[in-house]
Amino acid sequence: MPEASRPLNPALAADAAAVAASAAGSAAGANTLDELRAALDAFQGCALKTTATQLVFEDGARKARVHLVGEAPGADEDREGRPFVGRAGQLLDKMLASIGLDRTQVYISNVVPWRPPGNRTPSPLEVAACLPFTRRQIELVGAEFVVCLGAPSMQALLEIKDGILKTRGRWMAYRDGGRQVPAMAMLHPAYLLRQPLQKRLAWRDLRALRRALDGEAPDLA
Repeated sequence: MPEASRPLNPALAADAAAVAASAAGSAAGANTLDELRAALDAFQGCALKTTATQLVFEDGARKARVHLVGEAPGADEDREGRPFVGRAGQLLDKMLASIGLDRTQVYISNVVPWRPPGNRTPSPLEVAACLPFTRRQIELVGAEFVVCLGAPSMQALLEIKDGILKTRGRWMAYRDGGRQVPAMAMLHPAYLLRQPLQKRLAWRDLRALRRALDGEAPDLA
């Protein structure tokens, strides 16, 4: 089982709750994306900040209709300061192009904005520390659709424990304050690089997103 999806023991759960409360307070005070970035820069509740080169906050259009949320930066992203710029990012660009989109038309971020050492999966405590900022980021962008790239993003944002292959391609409700936002989990581009035969599933999901953008109302599960 991936580390981020394992149940926390009571001591770690208490730590996660305390860190999440601190993060939620910091995130709630941000009224713009620039203020949210400054709040993350000042936040000391995630140890990844001390090992990463820099904060990887965003890419794309701040008033996009689609908000793509990945897991965490890798080495290329840590070096350049933008999400999805390595091989997985190049594939993501091709995926977007296949439905007539590019980075100037979407907003891209990660659940965890600092690179975990060795590209490991972020721990539950690290996710708990960063998730309030991610939720506030989604709220401030205000996109019509949220796309969770990969299982960790899906599990964190949609609170779903099932695997990505079972849940991908289904529209679900992401609750963003008073809004109910259509959200879909898709296979992460890095996974597709390892399992290219699964690109057929990604193509189905991309077409569903395109139909929603073209006006077809998503049927929320």
